[in-house]
Amino acid sequence: MAQRAEGQITEATGLEAALVARAKSGDLDAFEALVSGYHRRLYRTLLVVCGNAEDAEDVMQTALLKAFQHLHTFEGASRFSTWLTRIAINEALQLRRRRRPTESLDETHPSALVRTGQVTRWAEGPEAQYSAAERRRLVGEAIATLPEHYRDAVVLRDMQGLTAAEAAAMLGIQVANLKTRLHRGRLMLRERLEPVFGRGAGGRGRV
Repeated sequence: MAQRAEGQITEATGLEAALVARAKSGDLDAFEALVSGYHRRLYRTLLVVCGNAEDAEDVMQTALLKAFQHLHTFEGASRFSTWLTRIAINEALQLRRRRRPTESLDETHPSALVRTGQVTRWAEGPEAQYSAAERRRLVGEAIATLPEHYRDAVVLRDMQGLTAAEAAAMLGIQVANLKTRLHRGRLMLRERLEPVFGRGAGGRGRV
């Protein structure tokens, strides 16, 4: 079974590499095939970051155009989906910054404080009654209600799997600040999800 799974991963990686090579030569069909498998997940992420469908769609189109124009810079050090997602999220963050100057946030401001406590992984229990798709929807909606500073940290680390250093660089903050925002964002998220999933919800699970 493990060998079969490994073979499927290798085959998928090989197909992606072939599509990237064709797209780099200007093959639009190959590029569309590359992005088609990631479109829905990427749009869901952008919807959370942007806060509305119109901006998410605009950012998606801009990101796809930039990805195609700069495809020659993709060297395969990461998955194509990771590279594309970073372009899209960066576009979303830039859009927000253009519309509203970034306000400095005192990480110890009283309005940012939430109940302290250990952030735990989701407990086995009530959430098991929901399908994976329904859980993703509920968690995505809860993340969308977080204040922007905390929402960005949760999206980049828990939804997209960036390292703390990568997420901090994308947001233009120090790693220590990123970790503080992430911790508080997770606590806020847990508070929002506990009424639905019960205690222990909203931990470090990725959606």
